Amino acid sequence: MIVREFCAENFTDVPQAVAAGVLRIELCDNLAVGGTTPSRGVIELTSQYAHDKAVKVFVMIRPRGGDFVYDETEVAIMVADIGTALAKGADGLVMGALTRDGEIDDRVMRSLMTAADGAEVTFHMAFDAIASDRQSAALDQLVDLGVTRVLTHGGLAGSDVMENLAHLRDTVDHARGRIRVIAGGGVTIDNYHEIIARTGVNEVHGTRIYRPAARR
Repeated sequence: MIVREFCAENFTDVPQAVAAGVLRIELCDNLAVGGTTPSRGVIELTSQYAHDKAVKVFVMIRPRGGDFVYDETEVAIMVADIGTALAKGADGLVMGALTRDGEIDDRVMRSLMTAADGAEVTFHMAFDAIASDRQSAALDQLVDLGVTRVLTHGGLAGSDVMENLAHLRDTVDHARGRIRVIAGGGVTIDNYHEIIARTGVNEVHGTRIYRPAARR
């Protein structure tokens, strides 16, 4: 089954996306900085609406824009936000943490995974801040951590997924079904079929993953 995941900045476009057949919502705020944790009210009302339509909601856990290197206070904020998101109805979480050397921060991720308490977890596009030649090892590390999915452009941060289909294919091959790979970064309603055909992903993500209905 192909899963289209709509990246929603707030509740506003969720009803239209659900009506267009998306099966999952990644709910966040502040897309201008790559997404941060939305308010508890947005999480609760979006989850209620989506669940009535048999659509899952995954909530971004990110305390600020910028890099993915977090201090102890920021980690504590993320742990608290995980608890809030799950209590307000989130089906899964979207999060990630790196060291200053551009590697996955194992210690921080273990703290976040413990707080997630078995909920599905997507490691977000912090993955694309890892050097391409180290992403296979990073993928193995995410498998060991128990992460469910990784969201990636298939290359370095800021690149378009259509430029990186060969590397994305390699990532899917390396995953070998141990972890799901979601294609994002330039995915649209018009190109996602090609991306699936050329890479083997079966989950795609974006803000343009459905065709909006004409405004009346």
